[in-house]
Parts: sequence; C-alpha cells; structure tokens
Amino acid sequence: MAPLIGRRLRKGAATTAVAAAAMAALTASQGPGFASTADHGDRDRDREQAAGESRTPAEADLPIDGGSSYHTDLPPLKTPDKPGSSIDLPGLPGGGAKAEAGIPASVLDAYKRAEAALNKSKPGCDLPWQLLAAIGKVESGQARGGNLDSEGTTVAPILGPALNGKGFALIKDTDGGAYDGDRTHDRAVGPMQFIPSTWANWGKDGNGDGEKNPNNVYDAALAAGAYLCAGSRDLSVQDDLNDAILGYNRSREYLNTVLSWFEYYKSGTHEVPDGTGVLPSNDGTSRGDGTGSGKKGKGKGKKEHRAHTLPKHTGGRDSSTPTPPATGEDKVEIPGSQTPKPPKTTPTPPAPRVASKLGSVGARELSATAGADFDRLPRVKAVDAEGKPVAGARIRYEIRGETQARFIGLVRSATVLTGSDGIATAPKLTAGEKTGAFTVRATVVGRDVAPVDFAATVKARPAPRADALARLNDKALTAETGGFFTDPLTVKATYKGKVAAQVPVTATMITPESAKAGQPQVNDKGPYFLDEKGKPVRTLTALKTNVLGQLTLPKILTDDHAGTFLLRLTTADGAVLDIELTVTQAAAS
Repeated sequence: MAPLIGRRLRKGAATTAVAAAAMAALTASQGPGFASTADHGDRDRDREQAAGESRTPAEADLPIDGGSSYHTDLPPLKTPDKPGSSIDLPGLPGGGAKAEAGIPASVLDAYKRAEAALNKSKPGCDLPWQLLAAIGKVESGQARGGNLDSEGTTVAPILGPALNGKGFALIKDTDGGAYDGDRTHDRAVGPMQFIPSTWANWGKDGNGDGEKNPNNVYDAALAAGAYLCAGSRDLSVQDDLNDAILGYNRSREYLNTVLSWFEYYKSGTHEVPDGTGVLPSNDGTSRGDGTGSGKKGKGKGKKEHRAHTLPKHTGGRDSSTPTPPATGEDKVEIPGSQTPKPPKTTPTPPAPRVASKLGSVGARELSATAGADFDRLPRVKAVDAEGKPVAGARIRYEIRGETQARFIGLVRSATVLTGSDGIATAPKLTAGEKTGAFTVRATVVGRDVAPVDFAATVKARPAPRADALARLNDKALTAETGGFFTDPLTVKATYKGKVAAQVPVTATMITPESAKAGQPQVNDKGPYFLDEKGKPVRTLTALKTNVLGQLTLPKILTDDHAGTFLLRLTTADGAVLDIELTVTQAAAS
C-alpha cells in the first residue's frame, strides 16, 4: 500500500520539503498542459521566491477568497482510477485513492460546463475543468461533498471566517450581509469561496436561472473560470497558470496544494452521487452549520500542524497489533480439535424514517420593516406516519409572490435538513424595499406531503424624525446686493440626541417682524434660492439631510434690497432654526 502525503501542510522545513517534493513531482512529469521546465534552474527558484510577493491578479485588487482559510489536504500518491491503484487504504479518511478521485455529479457537471463555456468565449485561455476541480477541492471540499439541492445550490451556506484582520485580511462588509450574513466584515461564500466584493465584479449566471448566486455551484464555477482566464492568460503556460491560482489566494502553499490536486485529477476521476463526496479532514463545516469554522489553512501559513502517518509494517504484520510474547515452545493446533463457532449474524438495520407530515412550529405570520431582517423565521417539523420526528429530511423553503424579500445569498429558495428533533428552520430572510404581503412555502423534497405556508408582510419604513437643528458653525453670513453668500451654510439634524438621517427639511425666507409676532410670513424681497428651472423662490421643500444628518443649503442669492433678513429651517417634528442673513449695499460702479 502506498502512503499518503501528509494531510495537513506544516510550517518551516516540513512545509518546504513537502512543497518541494510536490513541485518536483509535477515538473518532472512533463504532463500535458504544462510548459517545459527543463531549463528553468535558478530562474524557477527566483520566481518561486517572488511569486507570493510580487504577483497579483491581472484584473483584481483583492484575491478572490480575500486571503481566507483553505483546506490543506493533499491527494494520495496513488494514481486515481488506474490499474492497480484503486486500493482503499485502511484507517484513512475518505477511503483512499479511489474515493478521493470521486467528484459529486452536479459539481463535476458544473466544472465541465464552465470549461465548455470558456472554451467558446475565451478559446485562447485553454481552461481545463480539472483546474476548477482542484480549486473547488481546496476551497470547499467540492461543495462540502456535493451537499446541494436539485438546482446546484448549497443546502447550507459555506462560509469562511470573518475577514476581521485577526489572522486574515481586514475586509469590512461590502454587501450588507446579503451573501454572507455578516454586516460587519466580509466572508468568503459558496463552493468557490468568493468574497462579496469580488463576486460583485465577477459573478456569473451559470445555470441560466436569471440570478448570479455564489452559493450555486454552476454560477460559482463559471465565475471562477472567467477570473482564471482574465486578461490574456493562457493556462497551458506555467507562469500564467501560477498567476491565476495565486490570484485566488496569494500563498505559495496554496499554489502548491492546488497544483497537486490539479495533477491528481488529470490522472483520472469518476462521478459519485451528490452528497457522497469525500470531506476534507477535520472539516468543521461538515456539520452543516454553515459557519465555515472548520480547521483550515490560512494564506499566512497559520494552520494546524498535523500530519497523517501510516502504521509501519514488519514482516507482513501490522505493528499496531501487539506481538505475542515468546513462550519457549511452539503450540500446534490440530485440525478439528476445536468446537466450531456458530456463524455471526448481522442484524438487519431498521428502515429509515420518512416524512409523512409537515407541521409549522410557532407562529405562521411573519413581518419586517422594509430593508430589515425578519426577526422570526419559518420553522417546520417533519414526522413519520407514527408521528415520530424525522431527522435528515430535506425541507425546501420558497418565497412566493411579488416581493423583493430574499434568503441569505439573495435567493428565492433554500433547502435545509431537519435536525434530530425533526425541525428545520429557514435561513435568514431579509425584506426588500417593496412593501406588501407574500408567502413562504415549506415542502418536503421528493415527498408528496402537504406544504406549510407562512404569511409574510413587509411594512414601510417609519418616517425619519428630527427634533433639533443646529448650525455647524456660528460664522456671520453676509453678502452684497446683487450677489450671493459665499460661505456655505450647513446644519445638522438630531432626534433625541442622535443623528437624524434622511430627514425632510423646509427652508423659508421670512420677515423678521412676523417671526417676532409668532406668525411667520414669507418675505417678498431680499435673499432667495433658485428652483430646478432657475426661477427665484423663497421657500424650498425638497431638502433632506444626508446619512450623517447634515444638510448644506443651495446657493443663496441677493436682490437689490439691503438689510437684515431671516431664514427659517423647520422639520415635521417641530424643530426650528432661525438664521440671520445680512445684505449690504454694493459699492456704486
């Protein structure tokens, strides 16, 4: 039996040795799709040293996965699916070379479709689907073993760690948590681990459903292929291939790991059913919690130092089996002298429970304010014909009706599994700006079971309020007749001491006498504004504070009347601010 390369990359000399061994095997093979390396010598070593520092993707400022964590498992040394190579190695995760060569059906289909599409749109790139498979293996364990629904979307979100600058890059939230559920920092998302900001630039619709969803393996594979083919890259050239991979994660160890899987998959693969693919070792995400908290390598090299070794074999005996002590005499067994043991019987496992009924758990009425998250999510319980909970049932939640509400990932449907209690909770649901009612329907995938409908309502945002207005400075405002006030006039609105954003404000030029009498009247002379048509006006109503609660008024012009005038700013909640404007007579020309 052939040993496996260590399952976890290691620091220091160990890392260098493993990487050097892997790269030596790759370059020495001179396999198809690689440029000749016979004369590289010192140039290769120089390039290897500089690659992680000076090379950046052709058309991106950040690596695709944001420098997030990745799986560091390396492929078996046995060639997959070749004569004499399909022996399963006992005691190793995944069942050895043959199991590792299996790629879930939908995932494999997505890679091959992406290759075909890029061969048409960018024939000079020469993208091999095995490269996508290698990256998909390292980034997500082939979509967590192919845990996908019928449309190729992950059953539970595959999320990397928060990119909060602690061991990873610092990337603050760019999508409002729409894709990754995190409104503070970005996270890598989906089978190919795009961060939201790069998905905004590279996202594709790979399955023709009209949506670009990083959680869908067809969309993600096509987007990854487009990125790898950026610019004028030719992936049959080793330098271009390295640049493309380093654009995903700028780590030399990452490059070596992907190249190892690339060579492995080029030697042969086979299709396995969705949901049965091999999960990476120590993969915390295999729990299906969507937290992305598994122990994975980081671009900075901070990773768990663990390597898998095989038991040593001596004289055909497994060293894990204790050698019996010597007795000084040989024991001879006489055939037929022992009482034969009865054959062992294997008990028949009970038939798995299947869902026969679906019921709601908790309230079936949901509500949220436009643009906010629903604080209560749909929950259902699946039971069998005897009323006992069914674990592992696939529950599909679907948004029905005219609404902008979406599940995490900006999708209209999502599939989750029931827990041991038979309960499945829908993913995070966010209301759009469109108000009104819609329905969330829960069904059991593949079973003729009555659905459960939840009535959802999106309410309008409450009108922004402000109970106080104040100038940002107290500088006197003066101008000459026939001119305009040169100093900008900026005010700030607050409500109960907090910034009041998007608050409507009315500006009116009033006579000082009417203000003193408590009955303000619009002035018919003195300073004025211009409306959108350039017509002089002394009242403006289409004013609104910005996100900081501030408002800078439009230019204030003067006519030929000199004197002291009054500008009054008001809000619907009763905030009032009077600002004195002084106009002096311009010098005669």
